[in-house]
Amino acid sequence: MLNNRLRREELKSKIMSADDAAMLIKDGMIVATSGFTPSGYPKAVPLALAKRAQEGDKVEITIITGASVGDELDGALSRTGIMVRRYPYQTNKYSRNSINDGSIMYQDMHLSHVPQFIDYGFFGKIDIALVEALAITEDGGIIPTTSVGVMPQAINNADKVIVEINTSQPMELEGVHDIYVTEKPPHRKPIPITHPGDRIGTHYIPCNPEKIAAIVITDITDKVRPLAPIDENSRKISGYIIDFLEHEVKMGRLPKNLLPLQSGVGSVANAVLGGLVDSKFENMTCYTEVIQDSMFDLIDAGKVTVASGTSFTPSEDGLKRLLSNMKHYAKHCILRPMEISNHPEVARRLGVIAMNTAIEVDIYGHVNSTNIMGSRMMNGIGGSGDFTRNAYLSIFTTVSTAKNGDISSIVPMVSHVDHTEHDIEVIVTEQGIADLRGTSPRERARKIIKNCAHPDYKDMLMDYLERAEKGKYKHEPHLLTEALSWHVRFLETGTMKIK
Repeated sequence: MLNNRLRREELKSKIMSADDAAMLIKDGMIVATSGFTPSGYPKAVPLALAKRAQEGDKVEITIITGASVGDELDGALSRTGIMVRRYPYQTNKYSRNSINDGSIMYQDMHLSHVPQFIDYGFFGKIDIALVEALAITEDGGIIPTTSVGVMPQAINNADKVIVEINTSQPMELEGVHDIYVTEKPPHRKPIPITHPGDRIGTHYIPCNPEKIAAIVITDITDKVRPLAPIDENSRKISGYIIDFLEHEVKMGRLPKNLLPLQSGVGSVANAVLGGLVDSKFENMTCYTEVIQDSMFDLIDAGKVTVASGTSFTPSEDGLKRLLSNMKHYAKHCILRPMEISNHPEVARRLGVIAMNTAIEVDIYGHVNSTNIMGSRMMNGIGGSGDFTRNAYLSIFTTVSTAKNGDISSIVPMVSHVDHTEHDIEVIVTEQGIADLRGTSPRERARKIIKNCAHPDYKDMLMDYLERAEKGKYKHEPHLLTEALSWHVRFLETGTMKIK
């Protein structure tokens, strides 16, 4: 079995324990890892590194990943104080708490920018690439597992490579990946993808065997996140989007099988895609970053012919389903480096329909998708900006209220801006849908309040807008102090409602 996983004979001398491999990581190093929401990330070596810190070793490092990773990496290194700087996206409660209390210095980034930052040296020299692999080829090429993320750039730029060969990952994954790396300017060429199913690279990441400093054999499984059941609000949101897409087809603005779909991470995004299973759309394609449970439903229903992403991101049940039917899903799925899966050039060329999730939306169409009350980091912007700015259609979804109705997700002014009014074309809540194309700010405001706001907040929002319009400047009127007071009111009283 190991011969099939480690096909270059001379590298067998590099096999060692996770404890020994962890000793290669020194204080002050920059470590780039595999992993993306949280799939295909290294597990054994980070746990061994955390044990070093618990035993008294001082090790403080920078971690660069593709996106969120499991507790064995983000959690263990946060709890032990090893991770002092982090890029670019996370979902672990321990890393989030450390970011918000200032223990971890964090830069939230567009995911398509991260591979370039690594390649261009903007982060500094990468000391170690720590990656999970399905196998190593005869030439030293590294075959990823359930995600690709920044693995190619990490391996290409690192002084040393530590590989965790994970035997829990099925060999049927081999051949799913399509590894293509762009050149640096001024020598960069167009990315030759004109269909989501195009394969333009290799199924492995080239690696100089001399860079491989350690190989650890492990069988620790991905600790994927649960997905909430599809609830009534999610069904309503999905229904509004499907009706909207059917109308766009009727108007001749979309083909009958739509354009390639992109959907963000999480339960609402999963539910929105899930609604398409019972729709009349067929022969759909997806060009996205994460392949979640609903994508498997669409493939099984014969609705989706190809799904391109950088990661399988299933729930616990979805992971069992994926691993037990890998041959089937491998026929329809492609995993690419996130430089390619999230590349603006490809998203624009293919005409992606982007569907992402907001924390809050203001009446003029600005979206906050990262910071609670403007200051507390939730997860990060992820790839939503990569797709939103370059989509054929950009759609944002949110439930109209939070905290049992004490917070309106539609506000006069968002507390933090991730996506501007210039990039948002459609807003959807369980209350309805607002098509913002071709509208002025004040027209947008009325559409969003009328169609998307919860009834408990409609009058408050309209009152704000009408009083703001009485001011001298009419284009996008605001009462700045009062706009901010919506958020202050919640912080002081626990509700945005006026009592």
